[in-house]
Amino acid sequence: MNIATLHRRHWLRAAGSALALAWHPVQADEAADALRAAVRTWAGGQLVGEGRITLDIAPLVENGNAVPVSVRVDSPMTPANHVRELVLLNERNPQRDVLRVAFTPLSARAQVDTRIRLATTQQLVALARLSDGSLWSRHVQVMVTLAACVEG
Repeated sequence: MNIATLHRRHWLRAAGSALALAWHPVQADEAADALRAAVRTWAGGQLVGEGRITLDIAPLVENGNAVPVSVRVDSPMTPANHVRELVLLNERNPQRDVLRVAFTPLSARAQVDTRIRLATTQQLVALARLSDGSLWSRHVQVMVTLAACVEG
């Protein structure tokens, strides 16, 4: 191997890295925009407040194949004051919807505990629709070291 080959490889590697860095923010912006659009569609143009939802998930996940998650809204669950719907959306999985659950006043509590798959490091958004018509959200960033559910 000669010096010219090493030099050329060095420049090709550097150019590839620069291209990857330039491309990644564009993809991230598109994924974030798509997630915001999904939230707007779910809300139907109504204002979504931040809070009232507890979204329990580890901030650093070693394996994205079976990630424990708990979504909860503290509510008395009476006919006059209850949670009607809980939704969990993601930023980068092949399918945006992770979870959709409907509740009634007969539900003991507005809580869902499950395991989900995460394709890569991404943002999750839990959304709640209450009987008084208010909408609430909680955003969480999750870092995944071993990706799951990647298509292609």
